[in-house]
Amino acid sequence: MAMNETEKAIENFFDKEWSDGLPVVPPTEERLAAMLAATPRDPDESIGDVPPLMAPATVRAIALHAVMAGCMPAYLPVVIGAMECVLEERFNLLLLQATTSAGAPFVLVNGPYAAEIGLHGGVGCFGPGFRANATIGRALRLMMMNLGGGIPGITALSGFGGPWRYTYCVAENEAESPWPSYASAHGFGAGENVVTAIPLEGPVLVWDDASEKPERLVVAIADMMSALGGGNIYRQADMAVVLSPQHAQVFADAGLSRDAVHKLLIERAGRRLGEIRHGGIWRGASGAKRWPFEVDLHDDDAFVPAVGDARDLHLIVAGGSGSPSSLVMHGITVASRAVSRAYST
Repeated sequence: MAMNETEKAIENFFDKEWSDGLPVVPPTEERLAAMLAATPRDPDESIGDVPPLMAPATVRAIALHAVMAGCMPAYLPVVIGAMECVLEERFNLLLLQATTSAGAPFVLVNGPYAAEIGLHGGVGCFGPGFRANATIGRALRLMMMNLGGGIPGITALSGFGGPWRYTYCVAENEAESPWPSYASAHGFGAGENVVTAIPLEGPVLVWDDASEKPERLVVAIADMMSALGGGNIYRQADMAVVLSPQHAQVFADAGLSRDAVHKLLIERAGRRLGEIRHGGIWRGASGAKRWPFEVDLHDDDAFVPAVGDARDLHLIVAGGSGSPSSLVMHGITVASRAVSRAYST
């Protein structure tokens, strides 16, 4: 059967390897114009060059990839904001593009605009089923591939990849959180629209429907944070803990603030040196130099925290209010760090 023009256009993107493996929306002039109308920024303005290929991420190029990803025009300010985050030097997108791990930019969105455009932070927010979440994150990945040349097996060297490398974007569940937002905790105003990009591995579920007190609940979460198969216990990097509103409420009911829970997790997440030295990516004394703290390498009972710098732990509330679970996302490396910024709509 002969293909129509739309089908031919979709197949052309597969042939040119301009897709992430899924069909894209053909970026016609009309669709591109409608997308660009969602921002007052000059289409020729360059946000920066996307490594390693270093093609410019102009506002027009960002809009074009937003169309391809299936975004609605209203999503464009968030896509631009996410791109601005990952192109900051501190984020070090070049490293994330070439990593042999399964890391990806995790995009967290706070503020009233997220709710306005339907960016989801509640039940099932990591997908599937939510257009804004799926397409905003996908637009970023398409630009990493097409503008940055992050092609699997060529420059993108992740041994396994992962579904979060298609899209990795949620809103914080501010409505059901017992605490002020993540953005507020990082110095932004309550009414500001904020996007954060954090270089992270994929999420690991911590299920606990038995613990009703913080002293018990923290045990499993801290254990997953300090997993010997994760990287954070061997070297410092960003880490995210995403509490469901139900788990967050267990802490809040005991009178613990966001800051207090953040501190508790840092204190409890870790391993004894004797456990660490027997496996994983332990490299002896040379590896210990990656820790921003002193450890007595002759003392197997020495406690090694999974998070050595409080700024490295990102505590977030998201997911369904009836879910007794949390997520732990390990970081990549100290050479690639989180970036937050306010964005305009």
